[in-house]
Amino acid sequence: MSKTLMDTNPGRPQIPASEAASPAAERTVTLLSDSDEKPLGPVHPPLLEILAGPQIHFVIARWLIYLALGFGVLFLYGAALRAVHPHRGGSVWWTMASELGLMVAAVVPGFVMALVERRPFGDFGLPSRGAFGPNFWVGALWGLGSLTLLMLVLRAAGVFYFGSLALHGARVAGFAAFYIVFFLMTGVFEDFLLRGYSQWILSKALKFWPAAVVLSVIFGALHTSNSGETISGVLAVVAIGLFFCLTLRRTGTLWWAVGFHMAWDWGESYLYSVPDSGTTLRGHLLNSSIHGAAWLTGGSAGPEGSYLVFGLIAVMWVLFSRVYPDVKYGVAQEPAAQPTSTTT
Repeated sequence: MSKTLMDTNPGRPQIPASEAASPAAERTVTLLSDSDEKPLGPVHPPLLEILAGPQIHFVIARWLIYLALGFGVLFLYGAALRAVHPHRGGSVWWTMASELGLMVAAVVPGFVMALVERRPFGDFGLPSRGAFGPNFWVGALWGLGSLTLLMLVLRAAGVFYFGSLALHGARVAGFAAFYIVFFLMTGVFEDFLLRGYSQWILSKALKFWPAAVVLSVIFGALHTSNSGETISGVLAVVAIGLFFCLTLRRTGTLWWAVGFHMAWDWGESYLYSVPDSGTTLRGHLLNSSIHGAAWLTGGSAGPEGSYLVFGLIAVMWVLFSRVYPDVKYGVAQEPAAQPTSTTT
């Protein structure tokens, strides 16, 4: 009977000493040892490896697939919209239809990637069970409340005036409802595009906060295409993007951020009737006016380009961290330990 190599792992096959000296045996021992820590998975086709690999270039490939799907959906939607309405622009309903297309182009590819990733779509930040739940409405309250505080400070400084009503009768409620729906779509589009699947997948390679910084910078860069945007306005967009990432991190979903985003934009564009990221929309409530030093008023970007916004975001960051102290995003829910019974 040949002598065998002794091993402390009782589940590992024993290798005869006569074979242990051979290179093949050494390779066998190495593979067996590695398998104790990280089981060797099956070999996948190259395409599946791109979709399933954890390395940075695999992560980037999956993100680019998501973005490519989004551009494809947007192209098809735009072609269908032009077939129905050949002349771009015109009524506010065209603006609504265009915003709907952007939202669809961000969300639909998320469902496709959920199939690819073999996980629920809700893992990317917009679970259906949280839609219009407490997080959404609390976020909306924070958004409208913080903007109102900013506008009152600007009024006290003598650089903002409410003016008279620009709408009357049923048009007041009609445009109010119109822009609630419009900015809800804006919030879902922008927050899911840059803090939904994108945040989830880039966090696999860059961790949460590095990914959040990259995506928030992209968020700001996208706003540079607005004609009235300013440098301070773009920096404020980056800062608010990071704040939205904090809300995702602490609440576990994007619904708080979507509610805040909707209410803030609605308050700027409709309620207080001031520029929003350099854009003034038709159908606003007031004939308001804003004038004074650009660092204080935000200039052509609107109040969110004011230097005061950075202090406001800092205060909200501290308060939010106190109200929501626990990290919930990306934290695996471990099953509760079952008590062990002993017999005598």
